[in-house]
Amino acid sequence: MTNPITIKKKIEPFNKIIHVSGDKSLSIRWALMASQAKGKSRAYNILRSEDVVSTLNCLKKLGTKVKLKKKYCEIEGLGLNSFKDKKNLVLDAGNSGTLSRLIVGLLVHYKNKVKIIGDKSLSKRDFSRIIIPLKKFGAKFKYQNKFKLPLIVGGSKNLKSIKYYEKKGSAQCKSSVMLAALNTKGETYIKAKKSRDHTEILFKYLKIPILVKKKKTFDIIRIKGGYQFNGFNYHIPSDISSSAFFIVLTLLAKKSKLTIKNVNINPSRIGIVTILKKMGAKISFKNKKVINGEKVADILVKSTEKINPIKCPKNLNSQAIDEFLLIFLVAAKANGVSTFSDLSELNQKESPRLILGSKILNMMGIKTKLTNSSIKIYGKPDVKIKNIIKIKDYLKDHRIFMMSMVSALTVGGHWKLYDPDSIKTSFPSFLELINNLRN
Repeated sequence: MTNPITIKKKIEPFNKIIHVSGDKSLSIRWALMASQAKGKSRAYNILRSEDVVSTLNCLKKLGTKVKLKKKYCEIEGLGLNSFKDKKNLVLDAGNSGTLSRLIVGLLVHYKNKVKIIGDKSLSKRDFSRIIIPLKKFGAKFKYQNKFKLPLIVGGSKNLKSIKYYEKKGSAQCKSSVMLAALNTKGETYIKAKKSRDHTEILFKYLKIPILVKKKKTFDIIRIKGGYQFNGFNYHIPSDISSSAFFIVLTLLAKKSKLTIKNVNINPSRIGIVTILKKMGAKISFKNKKVINGEKVADILVKSTEKINPIKCPKNLNSQAIDEFLLIFLVAAKANGVSTFSDLSELNQKESPRLILGSKILNMMGIKTKLTNSSIKIYGKPDVKIKNIIKIKDYLKDHRIFMMSMVSALTVGGHWKLYDPDSIKTSFPSFLELINNLRN
């Protein structure tokens, strides 16, 4: 365990402009799709985090040529189903749920068996959600008890398109099936509970035959497999999930104002903004534009003195699933009781975030009522912390660490935050940007 970072005072008022790192979801998806393209693809502003590096390393092991330059990343794809057949291949996904689940969708055609491994946190996560639908294509699997890593994938030459109903609202599961469909002849039919739609947008951008019908609570997706697309250039906007930490930091700080440049504001990802605005937050989008099919804007946020409690609409859950720790923190400063429900998926992340989020609020002196899928938060606008708060033993979940940092800087008190290296998986420049705002 690395030495902790100690925080003893709140952040001073600030008025600044920052640039946040490239979007992780798009960085990983670009790399996987570029590996299936014919020819060279380049991505600009790719996130240089451990999760993305793990993605590039896995592709290299599969025989894909990858060059990571100072200004861009270049991948030379050899086309659909072009990974080089190797025996006894082991792919290490590190901490990345996105990589580990999506790449399996590309391995359903692989001739030899491939072993997927991950770190302690990833090895606790459920892979039944991709194993079950990918088996329907014809892929074969061996795994530990309860569908955990390590996972051995055996591909097949005789895959068939499927019909699949995704009920969890998981973009990773949906995307894994979409990537399997990419290389499978025939039409794959997906009925999916609402979730992030980055993969659909990327398919459309590459002119892959895909039809998406959006309903109120689910989407119907039809994909015709076997379409070969060419190499492509891609400009990756800043990550809304990473930006969220600075949105909440500014919102809860005193007399502060912040502009975050060129952020991905995909409607399936901005649930935190919608929720916070319902709670009285001063947030706006400026300079809107579309890049590679994704909506992008500058985000302007100002300090908000009065936070309103909320009964959070469940239909916003999938749009904010990675940001609920921050939303809980804002609710802790609200003048009243906030309720959040249907959030069991939070405990399927890098750590059991619903449980740990409640625990951290309790350590701050905030009363909560917790079930396996809901939380009630009794807001306390003038909360004052008397004891030293130590944040450790959280499976090195990057979002737990960063949420704790925002809590320390806005609520005050004496905090010791262990495992700061956890941020390397998704947001290596987080502390650098924090120090920029503190100076």
